[in-house]
Amino acid sequence: MTVQSKRTLKVEKLARIYDEEIAPVWGTRFGKMLLRNLALPEKGQVLDISCGTGYPTIEILRRMRDGSRLIAIDASSAMLDVARRKVADMGPLGKKGIFFRTESPVPKLSFADDVYDLVVCNLGLNEMPSAEVALRDFARVCKLGGEVRCTLPLAGTFQEFHDLFREVLIKHDKHEALDRLERYVSRFPSIDHVERCMKTASLSGGLEIEEFTLLFKSSREFFFAPVIEYGPLAEWKEIAGAGQEMQDVFWYIKEAIDAYFAGGPFSVTVKAGCLIGRKQEPMAPAELEVAIDIVDYTDETDDDDDVDTGLPLPPHKIAAGSVRVADPEDLEVEEVPDDGSFEVQLDVSAEADLDAFIEGRKRPSHLDSLSLDDLED
Repeated sequence: MTVQSKRTLKVEKLARIYDEEIAPVWGTRFGKMLLRNLALPEKGQVLDISCGTGYPTIEILRRMRDGSRLIAIDASSAMLDVARRKVADMGPLGKKGIFFRTESPVPKLSFADDVYDLVVCNLGLNEMPSAEVALRDFARVCKLGGEVRCTLPLAGTFQEFHDLFREVLIKHDKHEALDRLERYVSRFPSIDHVERCMKTASLSGGLEIEEFTLLFKSSREFFFAPVIEYGPLAEWKEIAGAGQEMQDVFWYIKEAIDAYFAGGPFSVTVKAGCLIGRKQEPMAPAELEVAIDIVDYTDETDDDDDVDTGLPLPPHKIAAGSVRVADPEDLEVEEVPDDGSFEVQLDVSAEADLDAFIEGRKRPSHLDSLSLDDLED
């Protein structure tokens, strides 16, 4: 088997894991918020950004009236393949007005201004290099009076774990790791931040908020649940450090979770937000400059020498399906060949196994003792 074949199989496997094990407990929870009280326009044009494996795309398709069109884009052709199969399984209902494109929304959407009656994005906004700029771009392609709906996790998501992580780093004088953790946590936007971003995008409306809990039987199940392992775990490892330093931190975290929860279930809170905005006349340049100035930008780039263009950073690879059209009627159904040239892989966090969770692995002797009393000091 060639390297390319192995890579393709790996990406396809990750897409299946997302659809079968992550989406039901994560993406679907947010997607239901996006669908609540959603009024689809008659014979409207709908754009679904970062549609993944097809939720809430499929549900929007079910609700669409004849004459409407839905354009669903995603940077991963493997994800889109799963969504296409779901549409095919719908029979005649799946043949009405849906078009899939392998396309990244970064650095900007490929569509002209004022095209769509409805623009939706389920959990894609928080993955953009700059959510503020991305939201303005979403509003740009929306018609005046049209609606933009986006879901995203808010500040306070996974707070139980972040607090415990912070305690461990403070206890063991991991100051650089602590700084990395604080920068990471600050990327979860506050309600005020989202509302200011909506203002700069000329969207009038608000933010609906829900809380739900993810419950895990143990610390081991927490770290190896797909929603964590293929989600934030890779970044948590980077925060902890490299090599043995990272392994030591996760030993401490495991022991802290087990101490606090006495080997019982471990739960984390998710604060889910759904912004719903109606596109208004754009602000005057002076008003926009003031509004942008008050937005607290926390996004970081890897290269401080890059020129600030006001747009998100480009991805490593741009999708082959990118097009620029003024009218979605000009779009044709197109199967983008999966030759690997434009595939965007999901992050795989299992590059380095966590020693603390390998069966039979003993605690390293060089680690200091960590007890619940120590954490509470």
